Amino acid sequence: MQMNQYFNRRLQQVKPSAILAFSDFANQIPNVVKFTLGEPDFNTPEHVKDAAIASIQANRSHYTPSNGTPELKQAAANFLKNKYDQHYNPEEIIVTAGATEGIYTAVMSTLNPGDKVIIPTPTFPLYIADSMLAGGEPVLVNTSQNNFKLSPSMLQKALDEAGDKVRLVILNYPSNPTGVTYTQAELDALAAVLRDRPIFVLCDEIYSELNYDGPHASLVHSLRDQVILVTGVSKSHAMTGWRIGLLCAPQPITDELGKIHQFTITSAATVTQDAAQEALENGPDDALPMRQQYQERRDFIIEQMKKMGFSCARPSGAFYIFAKIPQDLNQDDDQFAHDLAKNGQVAAVPGSYFGPGGAGYLRLSYATSMSEIKRGMKLLQQYVQKQRQN
Repeated sequence: MQMNQYFNRRLQQVKPSAILAFSDFANQIPNVVKFTLGEPDFNTPEHVKDAAIASIQANRSHYTPSNGTPELKQAAANFLKNKYDQHYNPEEIIVTAGATEGIYTAVMSTLNPGDKVIIPTPTFPLYIADSMLAGGEPVLVNTSQNNFKLSPSMLQKALDEAGDKVRLVILNYPSNPTGVTYTQAELDALAAVLRDRPIFVLCDEIYSELNYDGPHASLVHSLRDQVILVTGVSKSHAMTGWRIGLLCAPQPITDELGKIHQFTITSAATVTQDAAQEALENGPDDALPMRQQYQERRDFIIEQMKKMGFSCARPSGAFYIFAKIPQDLNQDDDQFAHDLAKNGQVAAVPGSYFGPGGAGYLRLSYATSMSEIKRGMKLLQQYVQKQRQN
């Protein structure tokens, strides 16, 4: 019997990750320089690893409360207050299995079938897939003509066209894939459009510690009652594999979010919660050395790519460069990226994978060593020169 026809019908709308598929393709190419996946190339700080070892030795191997250990939630509340002036009680914080589970929990909790979700693009495809799995209808707003930022007028237009079906807006800043972020004034202007509407705003701020040009701004400051904040330690403390995220909102909201969370994972791993507690309590500035190196890498790549004719949105945070392919080269970014990897030994993700506004671009992650970056830029230059000679 063929069972494929009996799956949840929404799965037919969701395709496997094109980013991961491209990364798998690139992995088969010998000596390829990978600018693909967004994962810090730094090691988790020693004091955090020591805390995990101590947790294991203390036999911390049992379930925690579903929403997280009281100690970690208090550490998270203190960190958010001291770092960003974001005020949450421990009861308003849920410890999730990475930011990914936090996003899933928030989307599944807020959407009913037929609800619409406004998502500025280019964006990380996860938001679109989760919205569709929840029965929502993504409304994709192309921001490429506005320096990859959602403006109040663009937001208002999307709301007017979608009517009263909009239940969720998803914002990611600093952004994957562009590295662009918002000022507080820009977020305040968006808040003015959304205030007092029955609309949740999911703010993915996982890259909050990787802001280069100023303090981290947040919609939490201007629209707290409607915001569901997602953050975590993956990028700030090079802990992607530890899978600890934080989901924060006013308690009436977290009370509901906790239902999806507890029936999805029960609780995050005890040992990694203890490690995250150490990271937030005793390593609030662990990201500073990483951030400095990321800036140096960013500046080097932009300088080199501009010489080759690429135009780049200057990242204000995260560790991605979104580069426009020069007009005299193949404008099909998918073809360009596959050929570049196969024949140029440089792997960069096609921009079209990130939705409207991404066609003709490449996303490069500079979460890799400077030596690899220099090798990659040299190979890219050789490839571009060869293409222009043909």
